[in-house]
Amino acid sequence: MEMPTNELDRLVFFEHARKAAEAAYAKNPLDADNLTRWGGALLELSQFQTGADGIKMIKDAVSRLEEALELNPRKHDTLWCLGNAHTSHAFYTPDHEQAKVYFAKATQCFQQAVEEDPGNELYLKSLDLSAKAPELHLEIQRQLASQQISAGASSTSSVKVIKKKEQKSSDMKYDILGWVILAVGIIAWVGMAKSHVPPPAPR
Repeated sequence: MEMPTNELDRLVFFEHARKAAEAAYAKNPLDADNLTRWGGALLELSQFQTGADGIKMIKDAVSRLEEALELNPRKHDTLWCLGNAHTSHAFYTPDHEQAKVYFAKATQCFQQAVEEDPGNELYLKSLDLSAKAPELHLEIQRQLASQQISAGASSTSSVKVIKKKEQKSSDMKYDILGWVILAVGIIAWVGMAKSHVPPPAPR
């Protein structure tokens, strides 16, 4: 299985992963690996949604990942995915105080993932970045607010400049979400690849 590169391929890939996980769940609801794959696929798919739809999908992902942790509380890849889901939810949340609650949950998940698998570079990097995330969120919200104020008071010619600035801050937000979600995607892909390995040939 090759990791898809373009957006449409990724959408199709993770939609397939979601459906496969949903079908597997119907047969065995107590499979923590499958629940983690399902949560990871939902988190990836949330990237293709906007506003309330994206948040709903992230909440669905959180629900699946928490269900997996009820079955196996020390499952580090699930903890890490859940941290990414909380981070994504925080960046979707305009209210900074509310976003900080999600960032705190994310940091706690990343910390637990590191405790379970101390040498994992990805977990360590996520933990490090989660400490900077609230400040970045505040900066993004400030930029968006100042651009909206400027847009209200400016002429139509400068609206184009503001739109470019909005695009840049929006791009930065999606770059952050992108690295988080790409990493989740890789985990989901590896999990799917493992679950589709043919059984060893009999000797």
